[in-house]
Amino acid sequence: MPSATLLGQALISGVLAGGMYGLLALGLSLSWGLLRLVNLSHFALAFLAAYIVYDLGTNYHVAPWWSAMMVVPAMFVIGVAQHWLFDKFKVNELASLLITFSFAVIVEAGIQLHWTADYRRFETHYSTLSIKAGPFYIPVLELVLCIVAGVLAWGTWVWLRKTYVGKALRASAEDADIAAAYGIDHKKLAYLLSGIGAAYAGVAGTFIALIATLAPAQIWAWLGVVFAVVIIGRLGNPLGALFAGMLIGASESLAMAVLSPAWAPVVSFSVLIAILLWDPDWL
Repeated sequence: MPSATLLGQALISGVLAGGMYGLLALGLSLSWGLLRLVNLSHFALAFLAAYIVYDLGTNYHVAPWWSAMMVVPAMFVIGVAQHWLFDKFKVNELASLLITFSFAVIVEAGIQLHWTADYRRFETHYSTLSIKAGPFYIPVLELVLCIVAGVLAWGTWVWLRKTYVGKALRASAEDADIAAAYGIDHKKLAYLLSGIGAAYAGVAGTFIALIATLAPAQIWAWLGVVFAVVIIGRLGNPLGALFAGMLIGASESLAMAVLSPAWAPVVSFSVLIAILLWDPDWL
């Protein structure tokens, strides 16, 4: 049995890793829950943003926060353009999954064509910084990631429940025809939400560039676990996505510490299966 210190460090690392899961799940949860569009290209956009941040940082020595200020608006525009295609061709939920999967494959091929399939790492002087708290170490970048994920999730939750636009989006998700009868322009709001979801992918991509080793095939590495996070957190629930991400991250990390790394995906999907068996209408 691992020591209490090792278990505590594993729990801290898992919760911080869960912040990345929650941040990646945020845009997908909003798109799926409020627009009924399953946007698998969300992961591809995050990695495209990561490669751009990496390129700007290594070749042009642009600080990551300046890169983010360029990448995030660009992702917003891409998200709006994507939704224009969905709206023009009347794409439904199932078709959106297939179309965005194809788009993600195209983005992966483009990344591999430009940056090759070699592993790449954006080295910074603060990538190894840690805060010592008793016997535990808290990586600074992962901590900042969790804080950003928490602020975005909480801010989105407040926006959806306290503002007119947020309430209009939730009303349209419940019944678009009735919402339209009350003067809500669902189509314009959908463009806004699609752009925000893609912008969140840009934020996630900035942190991926700083924390992870990049390779084009990694677009698919987090697909399964983030899908589980979105479902466990309930569709369209930003705070739920964040808490579910931290739950899965902590569960995986503890499983790796107590059992072996091979058990990590088993634990996350076991949690998902247990919840859906307990409440089939969880979504």
